[in-house]
Amino acid sequence: QVQLVESGGGLVQAGGSLRLSCAASGATFSSVAMGWSRQAPGKEREYVAAIDWSGGVTYYADSVKGRFTISRDNAKNTAYLQMDSLKPEDTAVYYCAADDSEWGTVRLIGGDPQFEYWGQGTLVTVSE
Repeated sequence: QVQLVESGGGLVQAGGSLRLSCAASGATFSSVAMGWSRQAPGKEREYVAAIDWSGGVTYYADSVKGRFTISRDNAKNTAYLQMDSLKPEDTAVYYCAADDSEWGTVRLIGGDPQFEYWGQGTLVTVSE
C-alpha cells in the first residue's frame, strides 16, 4: 500500500510557475512508477504526466507537453511536477499517483498511464 501526500498548490497568475511535490511512503520508492493527474471543475480526471522508477522514461499529455516537467528524487521518496507557462485552463485539483504493479515501469493501457494509488489532491488556480 502506497501513501501519497501532495503539496505546493496555490494561486498563480497566467504565465507563472508552480512546483508540486508528492511525498510517498509504504513501499520501496525506487520500485514505484509515479504520475500526476488533474480534474477541473465539471470535467473528468485526466492524466498529466508519468515517470518510471529511474526517472529516465517520462510521458506527458499533449496539453502540457513543453510546459510541465515531471521528475523524482528516489533518495527523498518524492516526485515533483514543475509547471511553467501556466494557463487558466490548467486550473484543477492535481492528484499524485503511484503504481507498483510492474516494478516501477509505467503501466500503459491504450497509451495512457495507469495507477493504483492516489493522493488527496492539491488545488491549483491560474488567474487571468
